Amino acid sequence: MADLTKTDLIEAVAEDAQLSKADVQRVLDSITDTVGKALSRGKSVQITGFGTFERRHRAARKARNPQTGEEIDVPATEVPAFRAGKTLKDMVQ
Repeated sequence: MADLTKTDLIEAVAEDAQLSKADVQRVLDSITDTVGKALSRGKSVQITGFGTFERRHRAARKARNPQTGEEIDVPATEVPAFRAGKTLKDMVQ
C-alpha cells in the first residue's frame, strides 16, 4: 500500500470538495503554518474528532554513537506530537 503524499492529499481534497488544487494547496499550507506557529508559542491545536497537535518535552538522555559506540549526551528538547481523536481512531479500526 502506497503512502499518501502532500500532492495526493491535495488532489483528493480538491476532487472531494470540488475546489481547485491551487486553493486546496493554499489552505493546506495555511493550516500547517498556523499549527506550527501555535506549537512554537507553546499552544496546542485541537480539531474535535480528528486529534490534537501538541508540544511535548523530551528529557535529556544518554545515547550511543552507533559507529563508534561512544556515549553522548542528548540535550532536553521540545518536540511536536499528535494525539488522535476518537472519531479518527474509530475510522482506523
